[in-house]
Amino acid sequence: MATTVDLGVQDHAVKAFPPGRKINDFSIQVATVNGSGSQSANTVLLRSIFQMGVPISGKNLFPSNIAGLPTWFTIRANKDGYIARKKEIDFLVAMNAETAQEDVMSLAPGAACVYDEPLNLSGLRTDITFYPVPFDKLVAPVCPEAKLRRLVKNMLYVGVVDALLGIDIAESEKALVKQFGKKKKAAELNTAAIRAGYDYALASLTKKDPLWVERMNENQGKIIVDGNAAAALGCMFAGVTVVTWYPITPSSSLVETLIDYLKEYRLTPEGKATFAVVQAEDELAAAGMVLGAGWAGARALTATSGPGISLMAEFIGLGYYTELPGVFFDIQRVGPSTGLPTRTMQGDVLSCAFLSHGDTKHMLLLPSSVEECFSMALEAFDLAEQFQTPVFVLSDLDLGMNNWMAHPFTYPEKPIARGKVLNEDDLKRLGGFARYKDVDGDGIPYRTLPGTPHPAAAYFTRGSGHNEKAQYSERPDDYVNNMNRLARKFETARKFVPAPVKEVSGTSKIGIIAYGTTHWALTEACDQLRKEYNIPTDYLRLRAYPFNQDVHEFIKNHDRIYVVEQNRDAQMFQLIKLDAAPDQIIKLRSVLHYNGLPIDARSVTDAIVSQEAK
Repeated sequence: MATTVDLGVQDHAVKAFPPGRKINDFSIQVATVNGSGSQSANTVLLRSIFQMGVPISGKNLFPSNIAGLPTWFTIRANKDGYIARKKEIDFLVAMNAETAQEDVMSLAPGAACVYDEPLNLSGLRTDITFYPVPFDKLVAPVCPEAKLRRLVKNMLYVGVVDALLGIDIAESEKALVKQFGKKKKAAELNTAAIRAGYDYALASLTKKDPLWVERMNENQGKIIVDGNAAAALGCMFAGVTVVTWYPITPSSSLVETLIDYLKEYRLTPEGKATFAVVQAEDELAAAGMVLGAGWAGARALTATSGPGISLMAEFIGLGYYTELPGVFFDIQRVGPSTGLPTRTMQGDVLSCAFLSHGDTKHMLLLPSSVEECFSMALEAFDLAEQFQTPVFVLSDLDLGMNNWMAHPFTYPEKPIARGKVLNEDDLKRLGGFARYKDVDGDGIPYRTLPGTPHPAAAYFTRGSGHNEKAQYSERPDDYVNNMNRLARKFETARKFVPAPVKEVSGTSKIGIIAYGTTHWALTEACDQLRKEYNIPTDYLRLRAYPFNQDVHEFIKNHDRIYVVEQNRDAQMFQLIKLDAAPDQIIKLRSVLHYNGLPIDARSVTDAIVSQEAK
């Protein structure tokens, strides 16, 4: 016998007889067409659940063309705080005729599907719940302007999903106001659309799936932000004054957001800019400008992705050999070549670690969260100046462009670290200096900045052979001494880069190493391994290269180590092998994910269980 379940958001509710409730634990996928304006509707839906206190994450899977191809947006809601992509889709909103049948057939038994009624999907399967909605009929009275209906139509499904899942429609209206800001007319039009979808679902749909949203209190004080915006804010607080770039997906929004911040907060009272932003003719030029600004004493950065990293190789070698500071954000995407520009990967680890010809080693910072995108931006500039070298921050498309929950960022209180810079008083006291001489045993020489008013401040900055005094030299011993000092400097960096974090600490003989956005799947996978298979694991999250002693101890203390990463060639695995003791390498195993989708916990769990069975 059917019963009515109170959603707690209205006096009336969707007629419902669900087979038991599954509360705050599901994934939603919205399938639409790129360029149809669905992003606003998806953001409103995401924020509505977030505002009800449920932990969430949102991931946009979009094509690399401008408009017309399929796009999918997924929302993961989980009461236990798991926010990695879920492999299974529990609730589908099918709005794209081109992919609708395939989307439905990919659902697991027991899932639910809201679909545009003309698509006639309900006959495809008998093991999922279908909710047909006549979106075209509903949007006509809401939006008199026919040209706008395609855009407003998307907001109807927000109302339908609100009613079916028990999302407070007031939260959607609140999220909508935030989305449209001061655009009052647009806000009113879209609010009416949400109401129309909501009322239709209440009156016409019978709830048969078990999925529900109920209020929690897990998001108090948190914000939603993407990694690129967080990194941009960190760069501004780090004191960046020169920004050079060439637009490339998925890094462009980092610089675009930073430009907005700089224009708001880095103008004199008279309106004069205290910064320089240059859109270069290509990535190679952008890299050269960063190093030139670093040589002159500015804090400078560029942001790019894999193809740009490839082009920057020559200038990165110059920066390494002449010891010039600069920060390089690499928001990684799928390669090689153009690859999949709007998919995610951790595919630039080896190329960035050794970028340029000859012997080079570069520092890599590996943020896993938007909080670390902010904090590691600060650390990157300090490290670049302290070690007088290019520093890479390896984010990825998933972290950079998608929606993540975060605590508000901590205001930086530590003073900026400029490293070993000699001023006029230092030179008067010393009488002179040798630009490339190691006087402290740490491999880091002293430098001066152009314009320092002392005759001993001048030196030649050259990419060819040089001795300690920066004089041209092709003597074998000068070259060997210089390269050995650079290697010594890299060893010193082990104690200064962000240390790894032991996320799951125990007494297991099985260890897991991961980094970046893989972290979110790993925390969930570790719980799955323990609860479902009685396989306890310890988990170490890398945050930087070069590795410190903690990494070597972690490997030493376990019988087997699984290195989990998002690329085909096990790049971090290879980097660890180069660093580990020969008798420890045999312990290392790989778990790889490289289809362009963000890694999910179930895939990690299945891979480790399979290897453990052997």
